[in-house]
Amino acid sequence: MWTSIDESISKDGKASILFPLQKCLFTFLSKSIVGADPASYSPKLAQSGSIMLDKWLALQLLPSIHINAFQPLVEIFLHSFSYPFWLVKGDYEQLTDFIAQEGTEVIQWAETEFGLSRETTIHNLLFILGFNAYGGLSVFLPILINILGTDSSGLQDRLREEVLEKCGSNIPSFKTVQDMPLVKSFVYETLRLNPPVPLQYGRARKDFLLKSHDAAFEVKRGELLCGYQKLAMMDPKVFYDPETFHPDRFVGEKGQVLLNYLYWSNGPQTGEPSPSNKQCPGMKSVILTACLLVAHLFQRYDCLKIDSSGSMVAAEKAKPFDSLSFSSMYEN
Repeated sequence: MWTSIDESISKDGKASILFPLQKCLFTFLSKSIVGADPASYSPKLAQSGSIMLDKWLALQLLPSIHINAFQPLVEIFLHSFSYPFWLVKGDYEQLTDFIAQEGTEVIQWAETEFGLSRETTIHNLLFILGFNAYGGLSVFLPILINILGTDSSGLQDRLREEVLEKCGSNIPSFKTVQDMPLVKSFVYETLRLNPPVPLQYGRARKDFLLKSHDAAFEVKRGELLCGYQKLAMMDPKVFYDPETFHPDRFVGEKGQVLLNYLYWSNGPQTGEPSPSNKQCPGMKSVILTACLLVAHLFQRYDCLKIDSSGSMVAAEKAKPFDSLSFSSMYEN
């Protein structure tokens, strides 16, 4: 991904982040969720799999995406009906065939351990990979990179120091990024102000009182509720200076307590996903994947710059790592 971005900057003076990132995500998620490499199935799928997922996602999301212009035509022609499946049927069948052929181990595990049918497993794996993981990370990770590339507070220097201290020249892993408190806090703070899925809906299963700091609201069974996470994450009684981005907000003991109030995945960051709470089942892997991206970035670059259109326009390659000189600098 970074090589592709470097080549674009050298050629055109800038590079789009989204499409190289999505191509990377398709391969990464296929390997981590399905246990399969798209390139071993088909070089064509490795190149175009992310585009197939984009089209499939667009077909599902377009009827509900807010578009401010061309009203009321948008409501009449885009938001009034669901779109026919045949528009993406060929792509969808290629993706399910890829999972069926290359994901035999995880399919057998689902059949043996959970009693799921082969067909149900294949379609659920594609939905988790394409809608939940790929769709969510395609929204969140560009925001993360954009915040880094437009920051002028010295955040890049602080993150790079922590990454090099913990990893040196070794390849970052899910294990090593767990020991990077500032990197994790930066990811948490980005999620606080930019939740990938800001609106959550649900029907009340029973009568109950919904309590805030100074009021209570009666909710009746069957009533439809909508939660706007971004608004909840700006509660001044919980978060100091809530509308300002503080990358180290979740560092230290006080920061760990705040994780009880960090709702970006339909539940607190300290909670555990279950079928009853509908919390993001991949919440932990989302955090670690984002931290991994930051760690890789600062092993490759000393700094980067993003323009107003969201394109990377400059990236200073990292100097060769010297563990002895870095150790002396860090102690000083």
